[in-house]
Amino acid sequence: MLALLGVITGMGGLAFASVPLYRMFCAATGFGGTPQVGGVSPGAAGKTIIVRFNADTNPGLPWKFGPAVKEVRVELGEETLATYAAHNLSQSIVTGVAVYNVTPEKAAKYFHKTACFCFNEQSLTPGQEMDFPVSFWVDPAIADDPNTADVHAITLSYTFFRALDDAAKSGALAKAGPHVGPIVR
Repeated sequence: MLALLGVITGMGGLAFASVPLYRMFCAATGFGGTPQVGGVSPGAAGKTIIVRFNADTNPGLPWKFGPAVKEVRVELGEETLATYAAHNLSQSIVTGVAVYNVTPEKAAKYFHKTACFCFNEQSLTPGQEMDFPVSFWVDPAIADDPNTADVHAITLSYTFFRALDDAAKSGALAKAGPHVGPIVR
């Protein structure tokens, strides 16, 4: 009985830890287009690359969301700051969460974000506009990797979704239909 209880407790703990462990794995390896997070820029390398910015808003989130500029040319190894802007179009406080990815996927391990608004809940009051900065640099090693020789541009893409608790309060979850799988908070 104790062994069975231990297995059940262990499986429950793994279920709760799986999402943060998966995020750490993706951040460490660049898996699935997840850019590297943190680190210090090694300094300018003299070569440049184009970084494009994309923004999407889930239809359940009543926000207008987009990048301040569509693209920038950055020197490899140089810390760069980009800004996205959001505007709450509703008459109530709305909370959203952004997720991101980098394409092409093979360039993700060379893209390092040092500060980002993603994965943190962001609340905007009715009509409020807010800028969301992201600081990043592209590792100069991308220029020496034969697998990325054809990469001349990288796209950083964010999608904002309504936060789960906010969607539940607004009734948006009831309209979505039944949920499949566990709800992770």
